[in-house]
Amino acid sequence: MLNFEKRTGPDFGADAPTYPAGEVPDWYRDAKLGFFIHWGLYSVPAWATTHGERDVPVEDAYTHHQYAEWYANTVRITGSPAWLRHQDRYGTGTSYEDLAQLWRVDSFDADALVGELVDAGARYVIPTTKHHDGFCLWETATTGFNAVRRGPGRDLIAELHDATRRAGARFGVYFSGALDWHVSDFPPIESDTDLFRFRRNDARFARYAAAQLAELVERFVPEVLWNDIEWPDGGKGRDDFALAAVLGRYLDAVPDGVVNDRWGVPYHGFLTREYTGMDGIADQVWESTRGLGYSFGYNQAEDTSHSMSGAALVRHLVEVVSRNGNLLINVGPRADGSIPELQLAAMRELGAWLRVNGSAIYGTRPWLRCRNEEGTPCAYTASEDAVFVHILDPGAATATLPEELAEGGRARWADGSAAHVEGGQVIIPEGLRGEPVAVLTVAR
Repeated sequence: MLNFEKRTGPDFGADAPTYPAGEVPDWYRDAKLGFFIHWGLYSVPAWATTHGERDVPVEDAYTHHQYAEWYANTVRITGSPAWLRHQDRYGTGTSYEDLAQLWRVDSFDADALVGELVDAGARYVIPTTKHHDGFCLWETATTGFNAVRRGPGRDLIAELHDATRRAGARFGVYFSGALDWHVSDFPPIESDTDLFRFRRNDARFARYAAAQLAELVERFVPEVLWNDIEWPDGGKGRDDFALAAVLGRYLDAVPDGVVNDRWGVPYHGFLTREYTGMDGIADQVWESTRGLGYSFGYNQAEDTSHSMSGAALVRHLVEVVSRNGNLLINVGPRADGSIPELQLAAMRELGAWLRVNGSAIYGTRPWLRCRNEEGTPCAYTASEDAVFVHILDPGAATATLPEELAEGGRARWADGSAAHVEGGQVIIPEGLRGEPVAVLTVAR
């Protein structure tokens, strides 16, 4: 996967714009867990090839793209599995954009969906407002290709925003800054090179993107601006519609707001890692993002062999937080807005674990190290008052504490009971050996 903070350009030299001073706010560092919502026109076909961890030849990676939200691109690659399936299912005369007429959300309940995310532990929620297909999920003055004028006939972002605020969580927006296939006329993307070559970089399109982002900021005051696949080069200069000015106005409007690193300029808030991670404790605040399966948008072809279990999700969260990161885990609803049972089961297991062990996650910071080197695998987080030992394989029955934490009298389990430590070894209570992660709290 690409690391976007390494892509910055063009080089303006002495005429480079000045970006606002911005740091990652404490609320974001404390939150630790957010939920992405990839829901859009692509949720109607809800399909992509599935190959999981199996390697696919580089030349076939986009033809067999696992992301269902990329359907609008994959379906234009002649002979691709999506191309063949689309013709069989919808007919040769039906375009991707025609699918808007099939998208119905009559029974969609934003409070129910967001309620599941918050119950799973989400402290912030980020829906896709416009993905690469260009279909806008809010009522926008910039294009008629939106969920109010087409398909659902509803302002879906407004509904999700209002539900998120009612639930007491922070709200962010995902926005596809430089890819918009609805207002472009390029061939389909078939390689990483095409990803950056087949996109608009003209000033007119930069104004269009800036106007859409301005609408989102004005209407929803999002605490996170999560941009994807950079920003059009024609909007990276000193103009009033260019990105430096756009971000300046955003931070003026939302002083505790934060942005990610996918703008293609030498300025960002937090780093992103998509289906990858960090080897150790990162110097910069970062965010791991991935789907519960191998797609962000709902892919009906995925089954249990492609999707994270609740236990795996808990362990992933712990590993990310121990490395100075947040986890932005994705839910991909069906077209009607319901969460598939496979995803829901993992989310609910995560929520149940956090209700017991949340103090070892929320508001913590990295400790001296993120992992042990030998013995039962453990990860570590810390607060001002305690170090939390996350035992990643409680079924092992014992774990070795690091030298700094080996004084048994300071160690307790989540229920408040004292831990039995002998010779630097802690015995894991039988009642915790079936948990995804057992947490030992060692007072400082």
